[in-house]
Amino acid sequence: MTSSLDALPKIGAPATRALHGAGYTTLRQLADVPRADLARLHGMGDKALGILQAALEEHQLSLG
Repeated sequence: MTSSLDALPKIGAPATRALHGAGYTTLRQLADVPRADLARLHGMGDKALGILQAALEEHQLSLG
């Protein structure tokens, strides 16, 4: 059985490509990663960061 922590939420193609390019393929890998580090990725915007933070909070996790 897969968990929603095993999949990235729908954040748009540019942001998804940015995460994959940086080696992040699951939501659980983003727990405690500094928000500023993710914001520096080309294609990652405030909307995508908000969606990721909300998805992590559903599991009592957070961006760093």
